[in-house]
Amino acid sequence: MLKSLFHWKVWVNILVAAAVFVGLVWLTFRWLEVHTNHGKEIPVPNVMNKSVQEAIKILDDSGLDYEVDSFKYDPKYRPFQVLQIYPSPGSRVKDGRTIVMKVNPRTYAQVSVPDVLDRYKGLAFRQLEQVGLKVGDTIYEPSIQRDAVLRMLYNGSTLKPGALLPRFSTIDLVIGAGPKRNITVPNLVGLTVQEAKAIIAQNLFEVGLVEHEDGGSDESDIVYYQDPEAFDVRDQGMQVDIWASKKTPAEMGAKISQLNSIYRIKIDISEPSYYDDGAVYREPVQSAPRPEMPRPETPRPTVPETSTPRPEVKKQEAPKTTTETKPKASEPKPTTSTPVTPKETPKKEEKPKAKKVVVE
Repeated sequence: MLKSLFHWKVWVNILVAAAVFVGLVWLTFRWLEVHTNHGKEIPVPNVMNKSVQEAIKILDDSGLDYEVDSFKYDPKYRPFQVLQIYPSPGSRVKDGRTIVMKVNPRTYAQVSVPDVLDRYKGLAFRQLEQVGLKVGDTIYEPSIQRDAVLRMLYNGSTLKPGALLPRFSTIDLVIGAGPKRNITVPNLVGLTVQEAKAIIAQNLFEVGLVEHEDGGSDESDIVYYQDPEAFDVRDQGMQVDIWASKKTPAEMGAKISQLNSIYRIKIDISEPSYYDDGAVYREPVQSAPRPEMPRPETPRPTVPETSTPRPEVKKQEAPKTTTETKPKASEPKPTTSTPVTPKETPKKEEKPKAKKVVVE
């Protein structure tokens, strides 16, 4: 067994196999050197801060491929200016290597406008700011939707949800100011259904019941009745019901009277009159005595007595038996504005009046 291992033919086969293996390895590495251009490296040219057209021309002359990628827009740099490059300038790469360039775009990247219609204004502001859009003017318009977004405007034109705009663009919002109160209901009698609906919408009322006499839905039918009545005062957003027919309102008198009995009920607000058919006994109601307030007594003005002169009559002198006393005229007392409460004074004894004796 050992003798067969050391036979010269075995060693020849081993040497031939080793030579073939070494040859194959050498040919493989040689092929890789030729295929990868081993030892032939090219330095990456510096194209920073150049325009993308100039950078592409330099890379083509150097035998390098390129790939252009838009970078975050920066208003401090020019549009299409090379801001970054990979591999970095000065690096040695093989011929045909792809160089990636980050270029400043013309403007901000476009974003999709979110759908904020019929939503509360606070929520709409947050959604627009999240995607990078700014809110400009807020225009309030009469609407029953208070503080809800009605329309979006961009440069004066209506903007639809999903439209693409540059990032950080400014849009205006039309917001509902809420319904008004005590608005006069327009007169719709004599108009077509189509015209009545348009007027109801213009006055910010809601179209309620629309009943056609023939049960159809012809918009050219003439309105002969409405509820609420024309010129009534209602708040915006309330419903207005209309009844329409092919006939004129003058021909629908019976139907109008029937509807009036339903929707125009008159309530008698006058006070009811009572008739006294007989005497009704009522128990006396005891009320608390009211405190008597002293009534101010107004003093009566005293009028001074004036003595009228009598004609003198010649009398015969006779001895005076009695002395003649004449009463003195009472002087008028001054009156005061303040009421004086009378005080009880003791009665004076009446003196006998002097008798007057006339002798003829």
